[in-house]
Amino acid sequence: MRTFRMKKPLMWTLVAALLALSVSTAVALDLGSVLKVLAIGTIVSEYGGQMDKAINGALKERQAEAMGATKVVPILSVGRGVFIGAAQVVGVPESVRIVQAVAQIETRFGEVSGTLMVPVSTRKPASEKQLKGVSGVGVSAVIDINVGKL
Repeated sequence: MRTFRMKKPLMWTLVAALLALSVSTAVALDLGSVLKVLAIGTIVSEYGGQMDKAINGALKERQAEAMGATKVVPILSVGRGVFIGAAQVVGVPESVRIVQAVAQIETRFGEVSGTLMVPVSTRKPASEKQLKGVSGVGVSAVIDINVGKL
């Protein structure tokens, strides 16, 4: 299994932020949510390339290499407008370059519920109705970023 290393200043900043959360109780939920969003955005921006290489290496080792260009982007929770994780997208190089995030949309089909993962060209969708997917790109991996229990 491949891993990537976080730079120490960034790691200690995140650790300090998480420790500060444990001190406060009433503000922890609001502050915790904000810090989690910032931490995920920072981690994906700073280490997305390394995550992408690690995923590609793991897929190659299992003879399941993605065909096309790949990139790691944040996952947005549509409706809340916050970063909740990261995903690797794969597809036509020109289209992959356009992708800025993957929109996660919770939906129901009668008695069945599901989650749609849509590669989009913005990190700030105003609403679900304004989302426009990027053609020629799909989600090849979902990355769980554990920034502590906030």
